[in-house]
Amino acid sequence: MDVELVEGDITVQLVDVIVNAANSSLLGGGGVDGAIHRKGGPAILEETRKLRASRYGRGLPIGQAVATTAGRLPARWVVHTVGPVFSADEDRSESLRSCYVNSLRVADELGAETIAFPLISAGIYRWPVEDAVRQALGVIRTADPVNLRTATLILFGAETAAIARTVADS
Repeated sequence: MDVELVEGDITVQLVDVIVNAANSSLLGGGGVDGAIHRKGGPAILEETRKLRASRYGRGLPIGQAVATTAGRLPARWVVHTVGPVFSADEDRSESLRSCYVNSLRVADELGAETIAFPLISAGIYRWPVEDAVRQALGVIRTADPVNLRTATLILFGAETAAIARTVADS
């Protein structure tokens, strides 16, 4: 699978799947989650409400992933995953990697060929950018999907993009 790093806005990516760094409620929020819900429109919220009413009454657990429509986004689907909050006292790296593993699995099961990820947990959940990039690329580069051909890591801001490129090149 080809891996690309792109500075930009995840909500405008022309891919089959956009990954949402969701909160466990699946009902929208701030950051990437809020942007995806706003630009995707009410169809995403309608499907996430159905998921909450059925399988995820207590919310989506950290590291798991689930798909919905992409609504008005240019993608076909949104795969929602909940990243862990960074802790200096507890290693939560496996939970972060699970977000990528499970998102790739769900996207591949949908038959998607292209997927765009935000840098999960690196925003409001305070995961250090350098390590977040390492965790993401470690999973994406070793994945062996059936259908997926290209994974893009969408990086918000020039500083984050520069750090990511340095990590990717090392």
